[in-house]
Formats: sequence, C-alpha cells, structure tokens
Amino acid sequence: MYLTIKETAAYLSIDESIVRTYVLQGKIRAVYDGENYVINKEQFTTYFEQVEKYRKVIQAYLDEPIPEDIDVKDED
Repeated sequence: MYLTIKETAAYLSIDESIVRTYVLQGKIRAVYDGENYVINKEQFTTYFEQVEKYRKVIQAYLDEPIPEDIDVKDED
C-alpha cells in the first residue's frame, strides 16, 4: 500500500515537512507519480519489526543476571 507524504506524516506522527525532507534526502524511499510522492508503507513495517527485535535482544541482555564476584586474592 502506498501513502502520500501527508498520510505518511500522520502514520509516523511527525510533521509533513520532516517527511518531505527525508524523501528529498533519500532517507525515505519514494516514487514520484508526476503529481505527488508516494511512499511504500511496507518499508516502515520492516523497520519497526527490526527495531522491536533489537529492543528484545537488548532487554534480554539487560535481564541477564550479573555473575557472582570471583574471589580474587591479592598477591601483594
């Protein structure tokens, strides 16, 4: 499904000017149909899935218990 810049801004909850800037900079892939830029919604779905997967990995790392302190003897 393709979205206009206005619809994309509403979907991402950001300002239209930011979306337009990202499109012109190439940070968001878009197709110019002769009148408007249209943006494939799937690229955001994939991005959000990757972010969620990364968030889970980080949370699993943070939830890992700290190992017991090894009794290190001073040699001094």
